[in-house]
Order: sequence, then structure tokens, then C-alpha cells
Amino acid sequence: MAEKEQITKEKVDNSGLFDFAALYGFAHSWLKDQEGYGVVEEKYSEKVSGNSRDIDVEWKATKGVTDYFRIELGVKFEVRGLTDVEVEVDGAKRKMNRGKVSIDIKGTLIKDPDSKWESSPLNRFMRDVYNKYIIPSRLLEMKGRVSGDVVGFKDNLKAFLDLTGKR
Repeated sequence: MAEKEQITKEKVDNSGLFDFAALYGFAHSWLKDQEGYGVVEEKYSEKVSGNSRDIDVEWKATKGVTDYFRIELGVKFEVRGLTDVEVEVDGAKRKMNRGKVSIDIKGTLIKDPDSKWESSPLNRFMRDVYNKYIIPSRLLEMKGRVSGDVVGFKDNLKAFLDLTGKR
């Protein structure tokens, strides 16, 4: 069985004006196009009450780095009290949203994702020796890569929210 280790967890909170459709598209394209992750939407639920909506979205983004390592990001959007508003941006009216968005990002490093080292007790022992004595520096490098991807994603989301909400 593949060995999963959660490396880092980050959170982005924003209240006020933003464009949820644009944020959703930006986040998806950043993961897929810029970083090469495969993104699967595991959950999408929307509750409407009056003119406001509550939206929950969960993604699992995975990227194979080597035959032995895979990075998995868990992204969870929680949008509360989302209402449609019309604002003036640079002299033109534009539809945006007002509400509160919270984005949780978890970065996980998966070792032996295809369970190639699970076929026998000797192979499991060899995998443990491999992890502990042969590749500890590579493990640190991969953990740094996971952290870098999570922090980079968080920083880009914050910059996007600041750019679209402050106008």
C-alpha cells in the first residue's frame, strides 16, 4: 500500500467583493496548466437560501514526480453568503460577488503510489531501508517541493483575490 505523508496545510480567507467564477477558473488553470496537476472535482454542493448561496467544492489534484513519488493536493473551497452584486470597475459596470470564501490546501507526499514494493515482506523491508538510508536527501527535496507548490498556490490565490476585490 502506498505510504502517504501530509507535509503542509495552508488556508486563504477573504471577505468582501470577488468574482467566484473567475477565482474557480484561475485556481483550476493554475494547477492544471502551470503546474501540471490532474484535477478531479470530488464534491460540489450548493445551497440556496433567498438571494444568497453557500457553496462547497473539494478537489484532489495529483502529479507524478517520479515512479516512486507522487504529490497530491487537497483543495477545499467554502463559500458562505455569496450574493451577486453589480460594481463599477474603471467606469464600466461589472457583475461580481460578495461573500466570504475560505480555501484550505493540504499537501501530501505519496511514496510508492503503485505499491510496487508491497509484493513480499522482503520488498517491504527493502523499501524501508531505501527510504531510511538511501534517499533521505531526496525525501527532503520532495517535501520541499510539496511545500513550495502549496505555498505558491496559496500566494497566487491571495494575489488574485486582492487584485479582483480591491478595484
